[in-house]
Amino acid sequence: MTVITIAIVDDHPLFREGVSRSLSEIEDFVVVGEGASADDAATLAVSQRPDVLLLDVSMPGGGIDAISEILARSPQTKVLMLTASEDIDSVVAALRRGAAGYVVKGSGSRGLAEAIRTVVEGSRFISPTMRAKVEQSLLDRPASLTPRETDVIELVAEGLSNKHIGRRLNLQEKTIKHHMTEILSKLGASNRTEAAIRWRQGA
Repeated sequence: MTVITIAIVDDHPLFREGVSRSLSEIEDFVVVGEGASADDAATLAVSQRPDVLLLDVSMPGGGIDAISEILARSPQTKVLMLTASEDIDSVVAALRRGAAGYVVKGSGSRGLAEAIRTVVEGSRFISPTMRAKVEQSLLDRPASLTPRETDVIELVAEGLSNKHIGRRLNLQEKTIKHHMTEILSKLGASNRTEAAIRWRQGA
């Protein structure tokens, strides 16, 4: 049995404890740490290297702002937002920063478990009640790019190098270079900067 390690960061103790208790009852889930702030999240990323870090949007230090530092410190960790906010801009911002998914509080333990398994397997998860609106916002970009190419160009637009993109996506640098060749061709761009601009403009 493959164990999935989880850290939970939320500034509401009762909610955090309830989530921890629910997840701990699932056989292959192990909660390895808890925290209440962005600083706690960054610390847990280093000390525990969890497979999944559940992160609230509204907490001291800001959940969305913490994503980049968490992934820089522990690239293999999947950041899964768990929040009461259904603001589409927050969802899109979190996903563009590198979050692997977005779950609305109230989804229930079964829904949360599904989300955790989905992101661990390498796919993106968005709560069903928000999926259509979020995908519409995220898909305001070239339809010809594959999902993986889209992941790459999003990180290029954030200013990451091929090496750091590879670490973020758990791919070899040569694989990222291959994706970039395809992206440049599809977008009709001559370099990374031009490709990022064209993608941002939906060209």
